Amino acid sequence: MFTAYYALNFNPFTSEIDTKHHFQSRDFVQASARLELLKQHKGIGLLNGEPGCGKSFVLRCFVASLNKSLYKTVYIPITTLTVREFYRALCDGLGVIPAYKKVDMFKQIQEAIYTYASKNITPVIIIDEVQFISNSILDDLRLILNFDMDSKNLCILILCGQPKLVIQLSRQPHEALRQRISINYTFSGLSRTETQEYIKSRFKACGRAEPPVDEDAYELIYTITGGFPRKINNLMNMALITGFKDKIPILNSELFLKANDELNITA
Repeated sequence: MFTAYYALNFNPFTSEIDTKHHFQSRDFVQASARLELLKQHKGIGLLNGEPGCGKSFVLRCFVASLNKSLYKTVYIPITTLTVREFYRALCDGLGVIPAYKKVDMFKQIQEAIYTYASKNITPVIIIDEVQFISNSILDDLRLILNFDMDSKNLCILILCGQPKLVIQLSRQPHEALRQRISINYTFSGLSRTETQEYIKSRFKACGRAEPPVDEDAYELIYTITGGFPRKINNLMNMALITGFKDKIPILNSELFLKANDELNITA
C-alpha cells in the first residue's frame, strides 16, 4: 500500500478524512461563517456550487460542531424522491413513524419540530442534491416551516446543491421560499495557492511534513483539477498509487499526467 511507501500514517486524500483535518480555504471559512450565523438565528440557508467543490465536507464539519443535546440533525439526499417519499424520509429523520396520508405526515412533521423546540432542541434539516428536487416539494418546504403565521423559526433548513438550483429557485413560483433564505453562499473552488496549501496540509495531517510532490507539479495539479477538492483528491490518490507501483519517491508532473490519463473516462 502506498501509505507505507510514502511514510504516511493514513491516506491523506480519502473523502472520509476526519473533520479535524479541515483546510481553511476561503470557501470553507466563508461558508462556515454563514452556517454559524444560521445556527444563531435559525431559518433557511443555501449552499451551492459545482460537484466536488467542498460543500459536503463543510456540512460534515458543521454537523460535527453541533452539540448533540441541543441539535437534532436530519440528512436527506435527494435523488428522485417523490413527495410522499420525501415526507416519509423527513418523518423517519425526526423519529416519527410516518402516517399513510401526506396531510397526516405534514402534521406529524410540524408537531415533531414543535416538540423538539419545546425541549430547546433545534432540528437541523439538511437536504442534499436539491437540484433534483421537485417543485412540489419546494412548495411544501415553505409550508412545513410556517409556524405561528410565519413569525417563528423553530428549525434550521439547509439546501445544498449545484448551480441549477439557483436557477430553479429564481422562478416566480418560488418567490416566497426564496425570500425566506437568510444565508446564501456559492462555492468557487480552491485558488492556485490554496490548492498547493491544501495538498501540503493533507500530507502534514498524516505525518508527512514535507510532501512527496515536486514543487513544479503544483501548477499542473491546479490546471487539471480547477481547484475542486474532490478532483484534487482523486488525482492525488491515483498519483500515489501509480508512484508506489512504479517506485517513484517524488511525484512529478509526468506522473500526474499519467494519473490524469488513468482517471479520464471517455466514450
